[in-house]
Amino acid sequence: MKDPRPPSITIQQVADLAQVSSKTVSRVLNEEPAVREDTRNRILKAIEQLDYRPNLNARGLAGDRSFLIGLFCDKPGDYLSEFQAGAVQRCRESGFHLMVEPWDGTSPEVGRQVNALLRQLRLEGVILLPPLSDHPLILSKLDEAAIPTVRIAPKREPSDSPSVGIDDRAAARRLTAHLLDLGHRAIGFIRGRPEHGATEQRYLGFCDELRARGVAVKSQWVQTGNFVFADGLACAERMLRGSSRPTAVFASNDDMAAAVIFAARQAGLELPQQLSVVGFDDAPVATMVWPQLTTIRQPVREMARTATELIIRHSPHRRGWPQPIPRQQLNFELILRNSTAPPHP
Repeated sequence: MKDPRPPSITIQQVADLAQVSSKTVSRVLNEEPAVREDTRNRILKAIEQLDYRPNLNARGLAGDRSFLIGLFCDKPGDYLSEFQAGAVQRCRESGFHLMVEPWDGTSPEVGRQVNALLRQLRLEGVILLPPLSDHPLILSKLDEAAIPTVRIAPKREPSDSPSVGIDDRAAARRLTAHLLDLGHRAIGFIRGRPEHGATEQRYLGFCDELRARGVAVKSQWVQTGNFVFADGLACAERMLRGSSRPTAVFASNDDMAAAVIFAARQAGLELPQQLSVVGFDDAPVATMVWPQLTTIRQPVREMARTATELIIRHSPHRRGWPQPIPRQQLNFELILRNSTAPPHP
C-alpha cells in the first residue's frame, strides 16, 4: 500500500535552494549569530518556500541539545500565566519548547526533586521566577549541573547570572507620589511575601517618597499580606476598623488591592471618595473590580521574552555569559483608573 504522507523535506534540499551548505542552514536554525544577514534571509525564505519542518529529536541528537527551556515557579497565578505566554511565544519563534515546573521552595524534598529532574532532562537553560530566583538550594543544584540560569526580580543581584525585572523601588515611589499629589497623608501599606525581592523594594520606595515629602510612615498601618487575597483582606479589615483609619491604601499587588476594595465595601465606605486604593502589577483582576484599580503595569510578557532570549542566544555556545553579566531592567508604567481621588473632607 502506498504511503499517503508526502515525503519529508530535508535540510539538504533547503541548502540546495538557498545555495549554501547544510551546516549553514543548521546554524540559522540554531539561532547562531555568525551568519551574514543576506544569507540568513535567503535560508529563511527557502525554509518557508519548501515548508521545511525540522525534526527536533534528530536536531537535538545531532548537536547534543534538547531545545528545552525550564521555567521554575513557586505557585500558579496571573503573573505565571502572563509570563508563560511571553516565554512560549519566544520559544516557538526559535523552535524551542518550554517546560513549566512548580516547586514548593519550603519542602525539605525540593533539592532531591530538582536533582531528579535535571538527571532526566537536558535543559538548555532555566528561568527562575521569584521567590525561587533567590532559593539557595535550587540555585546550587543548577550551578552544579552547569545549567544557564536567568533570574527574574531577584532580591539581591546575582554576580554569576543574568537578571530581568523592573525598578520596583522607583515604581513604588511613583505610585506613592500619585497619592500624595492627590492630598493623602494618612496612607496604609500592605507588604508582600518576605522572601520576595519585590516586597522589600516596593516598601522602600513607599518610605522614600513619604520621607521626601515630610510625611511620617505610620507603623500601625503597615501590614503583611503575602501577595494573596485572603491575607490582604485580613490586613485591610485591621486597618479599617481601628480608631483611626487611612484615607488611602497602597497594596503591593493587585490581588491584595482587590481585597482592600472588598473590605471597604463591607465596611460601608464609598470608593474612592472615602478610601483610595492602589495596587501593583496590572494583573487581570485590576479591571475586574469596581472601581478599577490604579496600579503599576509591569511588562511581564516582555520580561519573559527577554529572559528566554538570553537563554536561546547563550545555549549554542555554553562558554559562559557575556561580560558584564546582563542586567535587563525594563520600563514600568503608572496606570490611572478610578480607584483614587482626593481625600474626603
